[in-house]
Amino acid sequence: MIPLMIDFSGKHVVIFGGGEVGARKAAYFCEETEVTVLSRSFSPAFNELTVRRMEMNLAGIGDYELDGLIKEAFLVIAATQDKALNDRIGRYCAIRGVLFNNADGKAGDVTLPSQLKGTHYNIAISTGGESPGVARFLREHIGQSYPYLDRMIEVQNKLRTALKEKIPDQEKRGRILQEVLNDECVWKALEGGTRPAWEIIEGRYLC
Repeated sequence: MIPLMIDFSGKHVVIFGGGEVGARKAAYFCEETEVTVLSRSFSPAFNELTVRRMEMNLAGIGDYELDGLIKEAFLVIAATQDKALNDRIGRYCAIRGVLFNNADGKAGDVTLPSQLKGTHYNIAISTGGESPGVARFLREHIGQSYPYLDRMIEVQNKLRTALKEKIPDQEKRGRILQEVLNDECVWKALEGGTRPAWEIIEGRYLC
């Protein structure tokens, strides 16, 4: 498995299964792209999600109909309670060259990581499905340890621009940026916003 960041604009995700697992999978994608969920019934969790719901009894679904449901998808997720059906969906995805994630059954070619997302960053953590608890622990630990990460990214971006105007040596600019990242006073100042942090940076690193 190789981690990638993929632009899902204009892509289509199809999810088989309307239970709690299907809802979690849908929540992962629905703010970024079009999501269609196929199921006989739907968990109340779907009421909070912007997805297209298609009521359908998936038990005994024919090959032709199944193929038609997946052929236009960029990513298919099998989240039914029937492992055999999930695996069957995966086989058709392989034939069609469609990316596949299996919630229960034979592993597909896509896994969904635990995600920590801010305005300026997106951190994905995966244990390859061996310990979702560890992935969740790391995500929560990072979030609690760096609550002002978005603000740090903002001042780092501003600092990079300022350093390019003052210091031609790229290696020296890199050292200064790293020093700011390790400066506890800057992190502390970020509690009050980017302005007090920037005042410290100007006084220590740009004078």
